[in-house]
Parts: sequence; C-alpha cells; structure tokens
Amino acid sequence: MHDHDHGERLATDRRRLGIALALILAFMVVEIVGGLISNSLSLLADAGHMVTDAASLTLALVAAWLAATPATPQRSFGLRRAEILAALANGVALVAISIWIVIAAIGRLHDPPDTLGGWMVAVGVIGIGVNLAAAAVTWGGRNGSLNVRAAFQHVLADLLGSAGVAVAGVIVLTTGWRYADPIVAIAIALLILASSWTILRDSVEVLLETTPRDIDAEAVGRAMVGHAGVREVHDLHIWTITSGFPALSAHVLVDPGADCHAVREELEHVLAERFSLTHTTLQVEHAGSPARRVAIGAPYRRRGPLGR
Repeated sequence: MHDHDHGERLATDRRRLGIALALILAFMVVEIVGGLISNSLSLLADAGHMVTDAASLTLALVAAWLAATPATPQRSFGLRRAEILAALANGVALVAISIWIVIAAIGRLHDPPDTLGGWMVAVGVIGIGVNLAAAAVTWGGRNGSLNVRAAFQHVLADLLGSAGVAVAGVIVLTTGWRYADPIVAIAIALLILASSWTILRDSVEVLLETTPRDIDAEAVGRAMVGHAGVREVHDLHIWTITSGFPALSAHVLVDPGADCHAVREELEHVLAERFSLTHTTLQVEHAGSPARRVAIGAPYRRRGPLGR
C-alpha cells in the first residue's frame, strides 16, 4: 500500500514540477531581455534566480523520476533519496545565487547606473502573474515532498523578487532615485537566502537519519515499553527514508511467557495508529534470551515489580 501511495505521489509531483518548469522557462527569457534593455540589476538578479529555478526544477523533475525506480537487491529502497539529494542541491543553489546578487549590488551602490523604470514595472508585474501560477501549481505538494517544497521555495522567492522589481521600478519612475534598484536586489538576495535555510536543514537531517521533527522518539519508546508484556525496548531507531516515508527499528524484550508474534503485531498497530509509523522492523525476544544486537542509547525499561 505504501509503495502504491508513494508512486501516486511521485506521478503527481512530476506533473506539478513539469507545469512549473514550463512557466519559469517562458518567463526567464522575458526577464533576461527586459533586464538587458532596462539596465536593471534587480531585474537581472531576478532573472539569474530564474535561471537557477529552471535548473532546480529540472533537477527536481529528474529526481522525482529517479525516485520511482523500482527497488533492486542492491538498492532495497530504489532511488527514493534522489529527491532529498535534489532538495539539498537546490538549497545550495539558493545560497550561491543570493551571494552573487549581494556582491553585484554592493558594486552598484557606489555608482548606480540609470535604469528604465517602465520596463522594470512591466516585467515585474508579468513576473508576479507567472510566479503566482507556478506557486499555485506546486503549493499542494509542498508538505508531502521535500523535493517539491524546495521547488516551491524557489518559486516563492521569485514571486517576491518580481514584486520587488516592480516596486523598484515605481520608485525610479516617480522619484528618479537610482539606489532603489541595487537596494531591492539586496533585499531579494536576503529573501532567497532565508528561503534556503529550511530546505538545507531538512535535507541534511534526512541524510543524517535523524528522528523526524514531527515524531517524539521518547514518546514512542515510552508507548512501546508501556505495552502489556513488554519489559524493555532498546536499539530504537526512527529515521526518514524519503519525504513522507518514516521508518522504525527496535529490539524488544518481552515477558518469558508472552507470545512474541502477538506482541509484535500489537506494537505495530500502536505505532501505526499513534505515530503514523507503518514501516517498522521489530526484533522481539523473551527476556533473558541472548541479545543479538548491541543497545544504542539508554534502553526503555518497564517500571514495576518486573522491571529493573
């Protein structure tokens, strides 16, 4: 069932990313031409970000396709983490483009050139419309996939960038203040940098196999050891294989007279119902049996006359 749901989600993600990519590519050309004609750094900065967006969306699309690759004996989970690698690459790209924009803008602050405010406003308004459409397409998939969320962050940064370009153009037209263009470019860069943080953090956490942020490992351990017949739970690991696919493994010691098979099924039900953990691997043995795995971290032991 999980594989079926995962496949449907990937197919939907590919459609979303494909539509967003087509929109971004079309507008990217408009922004590059408009930036060159108007001599606007903020417009060219946003166009540069659009170039990275196009590359990032292409990468995300390829990753979504690779993630659907069937599992093999060598790759038991297929290439599902290709999505996480793409998200990490997109986060790094966001940081790189923001640094480039800031460096270029600081250079222009010393002697800002004349810019054509009319072109800036026109292209900025068109960009707002295009990016709103792209954001609407990717909005629905941002919570289910880190890959799509990274793409959505790129689009959202572009939307804010287009709005900033339009505002800078209005300021240039109404006041003639030439500093508006590089200042808006720096503001765009800071917005891009801020949007990259959560993507980098979340993708690195998945790759380091940390416990998902929405799961309390302590609560999971307490719930398991509090189940009837369970004496101790150790070697408990909770990690994320890919977006929306958390996994758990643990070594469980039960009372000498307990039914290991029944306790395992009951624990699997508890983990699925209370913590949405459906991909679990539990090694269940009677207390006193020689442990086959080394405990990592403090074990969870049942309190009471049978516990220690």
